[in-house]
Amino acid sequence: MNNYEEQIKNYYKTLTETMNNLDYKEISKAMNALEEAYESGGTVYVFGNGGSSATASHMVCDFNKGVSLKKSKKFNFICLSDNTPILTALANDISYDDVFAYQIEKIINQNDLVLAISGSGNSKNVIKAVKCAKQQGAKIIGMTGFDGGELYKLSDYHLHAPINDMMKAEDIHMSFDHMMATILIEFLDKAKAR
Repeated sequence: MNNYEEQIKNYYKTLTETMNNLDYKEISKAMNALEEAYESGGTVYVFGNGGSSATASHMVCDFNKGVSLKKSKKFNFICLSDNTPILTALANDISYDDVFAYQIEKIINQNDLVLAISGSGNSKNVIKAVKCAKQQGAKIIGMTGFDGGELYKLSDYHLHAPINDMMKAEDIHMSFDHMMATILIEFLDKAKAR
């Protein structure tokens, strides 16, 4: 039987060191953007590829149910990567680069928010959708890893995991979701009590 204790310790040590170096001011700004979308009744469009798609889908559940439960109003998160038929139709008939942009063009507006997730920050279909959203007046939260790539440069707000390791970046991305949901549940409850 193998003893993996040292590798396990190293994994979590690196993860912890990275999380201790997050830009908390930027994260707070992103949370304020989410709160503004909530207050204005805007829609939050969230999307990504692969593991980032799973994070996007998970966020919809956490915000539409978890944060919104027993509130007088609800978050309206929509995951653009959840509908397999539309994704495959767009990829087949138009281009995989258009699968997200096509879904938001002519719909998204300045009250809405995009939460785009890309570990590398360079996913073509994510970048194309972000550019489309910006042209229509929406603000962008970019959730990235590595150096942030093009998505970091295009984003108004940043949820950045500064690590050159996709799996650890994705770990941190999920922690962003759970941290924001936990804090917003508490904050919105206090705001309601005032």
